Amino acid sequence: MAMPTRKGSPPVKVYCLPDERAELSAQAKAAGLSLSTFLLRVGLGYQVPGILDNQRVEQLAKVNGDLGRLGGLLKLWLSDDARTARFDAPTLRALLKKIEGTQDQMHEIMLGVVLPRTARVLSVDAQAAERLR
Repeated sequence: MAMPTRKGSPPVKVYCLPDERAELSAQAKAAGLSLSTFLLRVGLGYQVPGILDNQRVEQLAKVNGDLGRLGGLLKLWLSDDARTARFDAPTLRALLKKIEGTQDQMHEIMLGVVLPRTARVLSVDAQAAERLR
């Protein structure tokens, strides 16, 4: 006799309002799961971690672009390019300080994106984890 599968079992229906469905879908997407898998895991009592905060990732991308531009200016200055002849040591120090400030800004954003791993770990034994697949 074959083992039952989820696809061969009857579905569980959940009635909800359109805005509730949109919220559930958004939470499932944030966790990187299908709506069905998200609801199954939540219904079975598992903590479902989010992957990343998309707005914060966009902020990180902007900060990374700023760092790239600042690094390009520094590289240009170090190459003794004629276009950077007017930059003196104080200008270079200001540029380095701005790079350092941007790195600090990036670090702060990263702290908001990446949750402590211990808060995200699912304590599921191997059999239960296999059952969720």
